[in-house]
Amino acid sequence: MTTTAEQLSATTLLRFATAGSVDDGKSTLVGRLLHDSKSVLTDQLEAVEQASLNRGQEAPDLALLTDGLRAEREQGITIDVAYRYFATTRRRFILADTPGHVQYTRNMVTGASTAELAVVLVDARNGVVEQTRRHAAVAALLRVPHVVLAVNKMDLVDYAEPVFASIAEEFTAYAASLGVPEITAIPISALAGDNVVEPSAHMDWYGGPTVLEHLETVPVSHDLTACHARFPVQYVIRPQSAEHPDYRGYAGQIAAGVFRVGESVSVLPSGRTTTIAGIDALGESVDIAWAPQSVTLRLADDIDISRGDLIAPADDAPPVTRDVEATVCHVADQPLSVGQRVLLKHTTRTVKAIVKDIPSRLTLDDLSQHPAPGQLVANDIGRVVVRTAEPLALDAYEDSRRTGSFLLIDPADGTTLSAGMAGAAFAAAAEAVVAADDDAEWDF
Repeated sequence: MTTTAEQLSATTLLRFATAGSVDDGKSTLVGRLLHDSKSVLTDQLEAVEQASLNRGQEAPDLALLTDGLRAEREQGITIDVAYRYFATTRRRFILADTPGHVQYTRNMVTGASTAELAVVLVDARNGVVEQTRRHAAVAALLRVPHVVLAVNKMDLVDYAEPVFASIAEEFTAYAASLGVPEITAIPISALAGDNVVEPSAHMDWYGGPTVLEHLETVPVSHDLTACHARFPVQYVIRPQSAEHPDYRGYAGQIAAGVFRVGESVSVLPSGRTTTIAGIDALGESVDIAWAPQSVTLRLADDIDISRGDLIAPADDAPPVTRDVEATVCHVADQPLSVGQRVLLKHTTRTVKAIVKDIPSRLTLDDLSQHPAPGQLVANDIGRVVVRTAEPLALDAYEDSRRTGSFLLIDPADGTTLSAGMAGAAFAAAAEAVVAADDDAEWDF
Protein backbone atom coordinates (compact mmCIF):
# COMPACT_ATOMS: atom_id res chain seq x y z
CA MET A 1 0.00 0.00 0.00
CA THR A 2 1.49 3.33 -1.05
CA THR A 3 0.40 6.93 -0.85
CA THR A 4 1.54 10.39 -1.86
CA ALA A 5 1.78 13.71 -0.06
CA GLU A 6 -0.94 15.02 -2.35
CA GLN A 7 -3.30 12.20 -1.34
CA LEU A 8 -2.60 12.77 2.34
CA SER A 9 -3.14 16.52 2.16
CA ALA A 10 -6.23 16.51 -0.06
CA THR A 11 -9.40 17.53 1.75
CA THR A 12 -12.90 18.68 0.94
CA LEU A 13 -13.79 19.55 4.54
CA LEU A 14 -13.47 22.91 6.32
CA ARG A 15 -14.14 23.29 10.02
CA PHE A 16 -14.94 26.87 10.99
CA ALA A 17 -16.41 28.77 13.92
CA THR A 18 -18.35 32.01 14.22
CA ALA A 19 -17.82 34.44 17.08
CA GLY A 20 -18.58 38.02 18.03
CA SER A 21 -20.15 40.24 20.65
CA VAL A 22 -23.79 40.13 21.76
CA ASP A 23 -26.31 41.01 19.02
CA ASP A 24 -23.66 41.21 16.32
CA GLY A 25 -25.77 38.78 14.29
CA LYS A 26 -23.82 35.52 14.40
CA SER A 27 -26.84 33.23 14.35
CA THR A 28 -28.51 35.33 11.65
CA LEU A 29 -25.36 35.05 9.52
CA VAL A 30 -25.30 31.29 9.95
CA GLY A 31 -29.00 31.06 9.18
CA ARG A 32 -28.55 33.20 6.07
CA LEU A 33 -25.59 31.09 5.00
CA LEU A 34 -27.60 27.89 5.34
CA HIS A 35 -30.73 29.36 3.74
CA ASP A 36 -29.11 31.02 0.74
CA SER A 37 -26.85 28.03 0.04
CA LYS A 38 -29.99 25.87 0.02
CA SER A 39 -28.77 23.78 2.96
CA VAL A 40 -32.06 23.99 4.90
CA LEU A 41 -34.70 21.30 4.65
CA THR A 42 -38.25 22.36 3.87
CA ASP A 43 -39.64 21.22 7.21
CA GLN A 44 -36.88 23.10 9.07
CA LEU A 45 -37.70 26.30 7.20
CA GLU A 46 -41.42 25.84 7.85
CA ALA A 47 -40.74 25.39 11.58
CA VAL A 48 -38.70 28.60 11.64
CA GLU A 49 -41.40 30.49 9.77
CA GLN A 50 -44.05 29.30 12.23
CA ALA A 51 -41.87 30.13 15.26
CA SER A 52 -41.25 33.59 13.82
CA LEU A 53 -44.99 34.18 13.31
CA ASN A 54 -45.66 33.09 16.89
CA ARG A 55 -43.22 35.81 18.01
CA GLY A 56 -45.00 38.45 15.92
CA GLN A 57 -42.38 38.62 13.17
CA GLU A 58 -43.51 38.87 9.56
CA ALA A 59 -40.29 37.56 8.01
CA PRO A 60 -38.58 34.30 9.07
CA ASP A 61 -35.98 34.80 11.80
CA LEU A 62 -33.09 32.83 10.34
CA ALA A 63 -31.26 32.90 13.67
CA LEU A 64 -33.70 30.23 14.86
CA LEU A 65 -32.02 27.76 12.52
CA THR A 66 -29.11 27.59 14.95
CA ASP A 67 -30.50 28.79 18.29
CA GLY A 68 -32.08 25.49 19.24
CA LEU A 69 -32.35 25.73 23.02
CA ARG A 70 -35.62 27.06 24.42
CA ALA A 71 -33.73 29.60 26.57
CA GLU A 72 -31.92 30.81 23.45
CA ARG A 73 -35.15 31.32 21.56
CA GLU A 74 -36.85 33.10 24.47
CA GLN A 75 -33.94 35.44 25.23
CA GLY A 76 -32.82 35.94 21.63
CA ILE A 77 -29.23 34.99 22.45
CA THR A 78 -26.89 32.08 21.79
CA ILE A 79 -25.89 30.13 24.91
CA ASP A 80 -24.45 26.82 23.75
CA VAL A 81 -22.22 25.95 20.80
CA ALA A 82 -24.45 24.92 17.88
CA TYR A 83 -22.87 22.64 15.30
CA ARG A 84 -24.21 22.56 11.77
CA TYR A 85 -23.15 20.42 8.84
CA PHE A 86 -23.69 21.56 5.27
CA ALA A 87 -22.10 21.26 1.86
CA THR A 88 -21.81 23.00 -1.48
CA THR A 89 -20.54 21.62 -4.75
CA ARG A 90 -17.04 22.80 -3.85
CA ARG A 91 -16.58 21.84 -0.20
CA ARG A 92 -18.13 20.27 2.91
CA PHE A 93 -18.37 22.28 6.14
CA ILE A 94 -18.64 21.73 9.87
CA LEU A 95 -19.74 25.00 11.45
CA ALA A 96 -19.65 25.89 15.15
CA ASP A 97 -21.88 28.85 16.07
CA THR A 98 -20.52 30.10 19.40
CA PRO A 99 -22.02 32.47 22.01
CA GLY A 100 -21.23 36.17 22.26
CA HIS A 101 -21.77 36.87 25.97
CA VAL A 102 -18.62 37.26 28.07
CA GLN A 103 -19.74 34.51 30.46
CA TYR A 104 -19.90 32.08 27.52
CA THR A 105 -16.44 32.83 26.12
CA ARG A 106 -15.37 29.37 27.28
CA ASN A 107 -17.87 27.94 24.78
CA MET A 108 -16.05 29.82 22.04
CA VAL A 109 -12.85 28.04 23.13
CA THR A 110 -14.65 24.72 22.61
CA GLY A 111 -15.95 25.68 19.18
CA ALA A 112 -12.67 27.12 17.90
CA SER A 113 -10.36 24.43 19.30
CA THR A 114 -10.68 22.30 16.14
CA ALA A 115 -11.47 25.12 13.69
CA GLU A 116 -9.31 25.97 10.70
CA LEU A 117 -11.06 29.30 10.21
CA ALA A 118 -12.87 31.73 12.52
CA VAL A 119 -15.47 34.25 11.42
CA VAL A 120 -15.48 37.18 13.87
CA LEU A 121 -18.52 39.43 13.50
CA VAL A 122 -18.57 43.14 14.31
CA ASP A 123 -21.63 45.40 14.39
CA ALA A 124 -20.85 48.23 11.97
CA ARG A 125 -22.52 50.69 14.36
CA ASN A 126 -20.39 49.71 17.37
CA GLY A 127 -17.06 48.81 15.80
CA VAL A 128 -14.43 46.76 17.61
CA VAL A 129 -15.42 46.19 21.27
CA GLU A 130 -13.79 44.29 24.14
CA GLN A 131 -15.50 41.01 23.28
CA THR A 132 -14.29 41.35 19.69
CA ARG A 133 -10.74 41.62 20.98
CA ARG A 134 -11.34 38.69 23.33
CA HIS A 135 -12.48 36.47 20.48
CA ALA A 136 -9.54 37.55 18.32
CA ALA A 137 -7.21 36.68 21.20
CA VAL A 138 -8.81 33.25 21.61
CA ALA A 139 -8.50 32.59 17.87
CA ALA A 140 -4.82 33.57 17.99
CA LEU A 141 -4.23 31.54 21.15
CA LEU A 142 -5.77 28.45 19.56
CA ARG A 143 -3.64 29.00 16.43
CA VAL A 144 -6.61 29.24 14.09
CA PRO A 145 -4.81 29.84 10.77
CA HIS A 146 -7.49 31.95 9.03
CA VAL A 147 -9.66 34.73 10.48
CA VAL A 148 -12.49 36.48 8.65
CA LEU A 149 -13.70 39.85 9.93
CA ALA A 150 -17.37 40.13 8.94
CA VAL A 151 -18.51 43.72 9.44
CA ASN A 152 -22.24 43.12 9.82
CA LYS A 153 -25.30 45.38 9.67
CA MET A 154 -23.83 47.54 6.94
CA ASP A 155 -27.43 48.33 5.93
CA LEU A 156 -27.79 50.28 9.19
CA VAL A 157 -24.87 52.59 8.32
CA ASP A 158 -26.01 53.22 4.73
CA TYR A 159 -23.41 50.81 3.37
CA ALA A 160 -20.73 53.44 4.00
CA GLU A 161 -17.26 52.39 2.86
CA PRO A 162 -15.39 54.63 5.39
CA VAL A 163 -17.16 52.87 8.29
CA PHE A 164 -16.04 49.48 7.01
CA ALA A 165 -12.52 50.67 6.25
CA SER A 166 -12.04 52.12 9.74
CA ILE A 167 -13.23 48.96 11.50
CA ALA A 168 -11.19 46.70 9.22
CA GLU A 169 -8.02 48.73 9.84
CA GLU A 170 -8.45 48.68 13.63
CA PHE A 171 -9.20 44.96 13.83
CA THR A 172 -6.46 43.97 11.39
CA ALA A 173 -3.83 45.88 13.38
CA TYR A 174 -4.98 44.27 16.63
CA ALA A 175 -5.16 40.73 15.23
CA ALA A 176 -1.79 41.09 13.52
CA SER A 177 -0.23 42.09 16.84
CA LEU A 178 -1.51 38.78 18.22
CA GLY A 179 0.22 36.89 15.44
CA VAL A 180 -2.86 35.94 13.41
CA PRO A 181 -1.35 34.88 10.06
CA GLU A 182 -4.22 35.76 7.72
CA ILE A 183 -7.10 38.24 8.09
CA THR A 184 -9.82 38.81 5.50
CA ALA A 185 -12.36 41.63 6.00
CA ILE A 186 -15.80 41.41 4.34
CA PRO A 187 -18.66 43.96 4.67
CA ILE A 188 -22.01 42.19 5.01
CA SER A 189 -25.63 42.44 6.03
CA ALA A 190 -26.71 39.05 7.32
CA LEU A 191 -30.34 40.17 7.61
CA ALA A 192 -30.54 41.40 4.01
CA GLY A 193 -28.13 38.83 2.59
CA ASP A 194 -25.52 41.28 1.30
CA ASN A 195 -22.17 39.57 0.57
CA VAL A 196 -23.09 36.41 2.48
CA VAL A 197 -23.77 34.06 -0.43
CA GLU A 198 -24.55 36.55 -3.20
CA PRO A 199 -22.61 39.77 -3.93
CA SER A 200 -24.22 42.96 -2.67
CA ALA A 201 -25.80 45.43 -5.08
CA HIS A 202 -25.40 48.16 -2.42
CA MET A 203 -21.61 47.96 -2.02
CA ASP A 204 -20.10 48.26 -5.49
CA TRP A 205 -17.00 49.72 -3.82
CA TYR A 206 -16.17 46.26 -2.45
CA GLY A 207 -14.52 43.91 -4.91
CA GLY A 208 -13.62 41.00 -2.65
CA PRO A 209 -15.29 37.60 -2.15
CA THR A 210 -18.55 36.89 -0.39
CA VAL A 211 -18.42 34.95 2.86
CA LEU A 212 -19.37 31.67 1.18
CA GLU A 213 -16.96 32.21 -1.70
CA HIS A 214 -14.12 32.75 0.76
CA LEU A 215 -15.11 29.66 2.76
CA GLU A 216 -15.14 27.60 -0.43
CA THR A 217 -11.76 28.79 -1.67
CA VAL A 218 -9.62 29.45 1.42
CA PRO A 219 -6.62 27.09 1.30
CA VAL A 220 -6.72 24.48 4.02
CA SER A 221 -3.43 22.62 4.20
CA HIS A 222 -3.37 19.10 5.60
CA ASP A 223 0.11 18.02 4.55
CA LEU A 224 0.30 15.34 7.21
CA THR A 225 3.66 14.15 5.94
CA ALA A 226 5.15 17.40 7.26
CA CYS A 227 3.72 17.01 10.78
CA HIS A 228 5.58 15.57 13.74
CA ALA A 229 4.36 11.97 13.90
CA ARG A 230 2.68 11.18 17.23
CA PHE A 231 0.80 8.08 18.39
CA PRO A 232 -0.78 8.15 21.88
CA VAL A 233 -1.37 4.59 23.06
CA GLN A 234 -4.99 4.04 23.99
CA TYR A 235 -5.14 0.30 24.58
CA VAL A 236 -2.76 -2.67 24.73
CA ILE A 237 -4.03 -5.68 22.78
CA ARG A 238 -2.91 -9.12 24.00
CA PRO A 239 -5.48 -11.75 23.05
CA GLN A 240 -3.27 -14.64 24.33
CA SER A 241 -5.38 -17.02 22.31
CA ALA A 242 -4.39 -20.27 20.63
CA GLU A 243 -4.70 -18.54 17.27
CA HIS A 244 -2.51 -15.57 18.30
CA PRO A 245 -0.43 -16.73 21.28
CA ASP A 246 2.34 -14.13 20.90
CA TYR A 247 0.39 -11.17 19.53
CA ARG A 248 0.99 -7.83 21.24
CA GLY A 249 -0.25 -4.62 19.68
CA TYR A 250 -0.77 -1.03 20.74
CA ALA A 251 -4.05 0.50 19.58
CA GLY A 252 -4.97 4.14 19.25
CA GLN A 253 -5.58 7.03 16.88
CA ILE A 254 -2.61 8.65 15.14
CA ALA A 255 -2.61 12.23 16.40
CA ALA A 256 -0.34 13.60 13.69
CA GLY A 257 2.04 12.61 10.95
CA VAL A 258 2.82 9.30 9.26
CA PHE A 259 4.15 5.96 10.55
CA ARG A 260 5.80 3.28 8.40
CA VAL A 261 6.78 -0.34 8.95
CA GLY A 262 10.50 -0.58 9.69
CA GLU A 263 10.69 2.94 11.13
CA SER A 264 12.73 3.49 14.29
CA VAL A 265 10.57 4.88 17.10
CA SER A 266 10.86 5.96 20.74
CA VAL A 267 8.37 5.09 23.45
CA LEU A 268 7.84 8.00 25.84
CA PRO A 269 8.25 8.86 28.64
CA SER A 270 10.58 5.86 29.14
CA GLY A 271 12.73 6.76 26.10
CA ARG A 272 13.14 3.14 24.97
CA THR A 273 13.71 2.72 21.22
CA THR A 274 12.55 -0.01 18.87
CA THR A 275 11.21 -0.39 15.33
CA ILE A 276 7.71 -0.80 13.94
CA ALA A 277 7.31 -4.48 13.00
CA GLY A 278 3.80 -4.13 11.63
CA ILE A 279 0.73 -1.91 11.33
CA ASP A 280 -2.81 -3.30 11.44
CA ALA A 281 -5.69 -1.20 10.10
CA LEU A 282 -9.26 -2.45 9.74
CA GLY A 283 -8.12 -6.03 10.20
CA GLU A 284 -5.43 -5.89 7.52
CA SER A 285 -1.69 -5.38 7.62
CA VAL A 286 -0.49 -2.19 5.93
CA ASP A 287 2.91 -0.63 5.34
CA ILE A 288 1.96 2.95 6.16
CA ALA A 289 -0.65 4.81 8.23
CA TRP A 290 -1.36 8.48 8.85
CA ALA A 291 -3.49 10.80 11.00
CA PRO A 292 -6.30 10.55 11.90
CA GLN A 293 -6.44 6.80 11.26
CA SER A 294 -7.09 4.41 14.14
CA VAL A 295 -4.57 1.59 13.92
CA THR A 296 -2.65 -0.97 15.94
CA LEU A 297 1.15 -0.77 15.96
CA ARG A 298 3.24 -3.90 16.49
CA LEU A 299 6.80 -3.32 17.72
CA ALA A 300 9.90 -5.41 17.21
CA ASP A 301 10.90 -5.50 20.90
CA ASP A 302 8.97 -6.46 24.01
CA ILE A 303 8.78 -3.12 25.85
CA ASP A 304 6.66 -2.21 28.86
CA ILE A 305 4.03 0.05 27.29
CA SER A 306 0.67 1.08 28.71
CA ARG A 307 -2.17 3.50 28.02
CA GLY A 308 -0.93 7.08 27.97
CA ASP A 309 2.51 6.34 26.54
CA LEU A 310 3.45 8.15 23.34
CA ILE A 311 5.15 6.57 20.33
CA ALA A 312 7.12 8.96 18.10
CA PRO A 313 9.97 8.75 15.56
CA ALA A 314 13.27 8.19 17.32
CA ASP A 315 14.84 11.19 15.59
CA ASP A 316 11.83 13.49 16.12
CA ALA A 317 10.57 12.78 19.63
CA PRO A 318 9.08 15.56 21.80
CA PRO A 319 10.85 16.58 25.03
CA VAL A 320 9.85 14.90 28.26
CA THR A 321 9.22 17.16 31.25
CA ARG A 322 7.47 17.47 34.59
CA ASP A 323 7.36 21.27 34.50
CA VAL A 324 4.73 22.44 32.03
CA GLU A 325 4.70 26.11 31.04
CA ALA A 326 1.57 27.03 29.15
CA THR A 327 -1.17 29.52 28.41
CA VAL A 328 -4.62 28.53 29.60
CA CYS A 329 -8.19 29.64 29.02
CA HIS A 330 -9.94 29.18 32.33
CA VAL A 331 -13.42 27.78 31.71
CA ALA A 332 -14.73 26.83 35.16
CA ASP A 333 -16.79 28.96 37.53
CA GLN A 334 -14.41 28.10 40.39
CA PRO A 335 -11.05 29.91 40.19
CA LEU A 336 -7.67 28.33 39.48
CA SER A 337 -5.18 29.22 42.24
CA VAL A 338 -1.48 28.81 42.93
CA GLY A 339 -0.87 25.64 44.92
CA GLN A 340 -4.07 23.99 43.74
CA ARG A 341 -3.95 20.23 43.11
CA VAL A 342 -5.35 19.20 39.74
CA LEU A 343 -5.33 16.40 37.20
CA LEU A 344 -3.66 17.08 33.86
CA LYS A 345 -5.07 15.18 30.87
CA HIS A 346 -2.81 15.09 27.82
CA THR A 347 -3.95 12.89 24.90
CA THR A 348 -4.65 9.50 26.54
CA ARG A 349 -2.55 10.18 29.64
CA THR A 350 -3.90 11.65 32.90
CA VAL A 351 -1.50 12.50 35.74
CA LYS A 352 -1.64 14.26 39.09
CA ALA A 353 -0.30 17.81 39.08
CA ILE A 354 -0.12 21.00 41.09
CA VAL A 355 -0.32 24.61 39.94
CA LYS A 356 3.17 25.83 40.73
CA ASP A 357 2.77 29.43 39.59
CA ILE A 358 0.44 31.79 37.70
CA PRO A 359 2.96 34.34 36.35
CA SER A 360 0.50 36.58 34.54
CA ARG A 361 -2.99 37.26 33.24
CA LEU A 362 -3.56 38.77 29.80
CA THR A 363 -5.20 42.20 29.60
CA LEU A 364 -7.07 42.21 26.31
CA ASP A 365 -7.29 45.98 25.85
CA ASP A 366 -3.57 46.48 25.22
CA LEU A 367 -2.24 42.88 25.34
CA SER A 368 -0.24 43.70 28.45
CA GLN A 369 0.51 41.07 31.08
CA HIS A 370 -0.90 41.63 34.56
CA PRO A 371 1.81 40.03 36.73
CA ALA A 372 1.20 37.56 39.54
CA PRO A 373 -2.61 37.63 39.68
CA GLY A 374 -2.64 34.76 42.18
CA GLN A 375 -5.59 33.10 40.48
CA LEU A 376 -7.58 32.95 37.27
CA VAL A 377 -11.37 33.23 37.14
CA ALA A 378 -13.87 32.18 34.47
CA ASN A 379 -12.93 33.32 30.95
CA ASP A 380 -9.49 34.59 32.00
CA ILE A 381 -6.50 33.92 29.76
CA GLY A 382 -3.24 33.56 31.63
CA ARG A 383 0.16 31.93 31.91
CA VAL A 384 0.62 28.99 34.27
CA VAL A 385 3.43 26.73 35.41
CA VAL A 386 2.29 23.23 36.39
CA ARG A 387 4.41 20.53 38.05
CA THR A 388 3.27 17.00 37.22
CA ALA A 389 3.77 13.88 39.33
CA GLU A 390 4.89 11.92 36.26
CA PRO A 391 6.80 13.02 33.17
CA LEU A 392 4.91 14.04 30.01
CA ALA A 393 5.95 14.04 26.36
CA LEU A 394 4.54 17.43 25.38
CA ASP A 395 4.90 19.35 22.12
CA ALA A 396 4.63 23.12 21.83
CA TYR A 397 1.09 24.00 20.81
CA GLU A 398 2.31 26.00 17.81
CA ASP A 399 3.94 22.80 16.50
CA SER A 400 0.99 20.49 17.18
CA ARG A 401 -2.51 21.54 18.24
CA ARG A 402 -3.30 17.95 19.23
CA THR A 403 -0.25 16.97 21.30
CA GLY A 404 0.49 20.50 22.53
CA SER A 405 -2.87 20.87 24.28
CA PHE A 406 -4.14 19.58 27.59
CA LEU A 407 -6.90 19.97 30.16
CA LEU A 408 -6.65 20.79 33.85
CA ILE A 409 -9.32 18.87 35.77
CA ASP A 410 -10.67 19.08 39.32
CA PRO A 411 -9.75 15.71 40.91
CA ALA A 412 -12.71 15.94 43.31
CA ASP A 413 -15.56 15.94 40.78
CA GLY A 414 -13.99 15.72 37.31
CA THR A 415 -14.89 19.30 36.33
CA THR A 416 -12.78 20.75 33.52
CA LEU A 417 -11.00 23.79 34.94
CA SER A 418 -8.80 25.10 32.13
CA ALA A 419 -7.85 24.37 28.54
CA GLY A 420 -4.08 24.62 28.17
CA MET A 421 -1.74 25.30 25.27
CA ALA A 422 1.91 24.48 25.91
CA GLY A 423 4.51 27.07 24.97
CA ALA A 424 4.18 30.74 24.05
CA ALA A 425 0.72 32.27 23.80
CA PHE A 426 1.04 34.74 20.95
CA ALA A 427 3.76 35.32 18.42
CA ALA A 428 4.08 39.03 19.29
CA ALA A 429 3.05 39.01 22.95
CA ALA A 430 5.55 40.18 25.53
CA GLU A 431 7.08 37.49 27.72
CA ALA A 432 6.17 37.63 31.39
CA VAL A 433 9.10 37.78 33.77
CA VAL A 434 8.89 34.78 36.07
CA ALA A 435 11.16 33.96 38.99
CA ALA A 436 10.38 30.25 39.28
CA ASP A 437 11.81 28.26 42.14
CA ASP A 438 12.96 25.05 40.47
CA ASP A 439 14.15 23.60 43.77
CA ALA A 440 10.73 23.68 45.42
CA GLU A 441 9.42 20.35 46.64
CA TRP A 442 5.82 19.47 45.87
CA ASP A 443 3.93 16.77 47.74
CA PHE A 444 1.53 14.88 45.50
